[in-house]
Amino acid sequence: MSWWGYNTLMSSKVNFDEKNAALAFSGILLALKLVQQTAYGKSVDQQAMEASIESLFSLESSNLNDVYGDFSRLSSGLSLIAPQLNAKGSQPDMELSRYLITLLHLERKLMKNPKMLTALRQGIQNTQEKTAHFPAMHENILASLAETYATTISTLQPRIMVAGNENRLSDQRVGNQIRALLLAGMRSTVLWRQLGGTRLRLLFFRGRYVDYAQAWLAKLS
Repeated sequence: MSWWGYNTLMSSKVNFDEKNAALAFSGILLALKLVQQTAYGKSVDQQAMEASIESLFSLESSNLNDVYGDFSRLSSGLSLIAPQLNAKGSQPDMELSRYLITLLHLERKLMKNPKMLTALRQGIQNTQEKTAHFPAMHENILASLAETYATTISTLQPRIMVAGNENRLSDQRVGNQIRALLLAGMRSTVLWRQLGGTRLRLLFFRGRYVDYAQAWLAKLS
């Protein structure tokens, strides 16, 4: 599965894979939750953060292990599926839901913009080359990813307006981390689409998403 390879994504016939789509969906929620925690200055799971950021560098993948590595790093994202899909009367985080809805909308716009897809892929590749000298969570890597996001996805409408602590949001390093995580969220959204995910399927199959999330969590515990 090609990351930003729009020709492959737009021309290939996708078979719906519920189990793996649930895992990719957890990657979306995980990235967005990390955005939220970072914006408010809350503690974050560093392994989860690494899983999100490192997923960006799997430009060509044959399976989900290539993208996320150890699936246990997605556990906190899997735990978000039930409440966000309102399972058993649970209350979703409305701020997180707003980010999710906007991201899914932006992904549709992105996939119709070949020029932007090319720029995104080039930006990711340029950053990936820097990982030969810096670890994925180094501020130079996050700054490079943030710049790619700012010059591509951030130019689409509507923009994802991140809420949080104003002092933190004005800090460039925090801003870079948030933009890099939003880019990671987009990566998982593209993967979710590749696996047959759609908003309509999400609505009608949400119970199955919850069941698969619980099954993944049980397997990973």
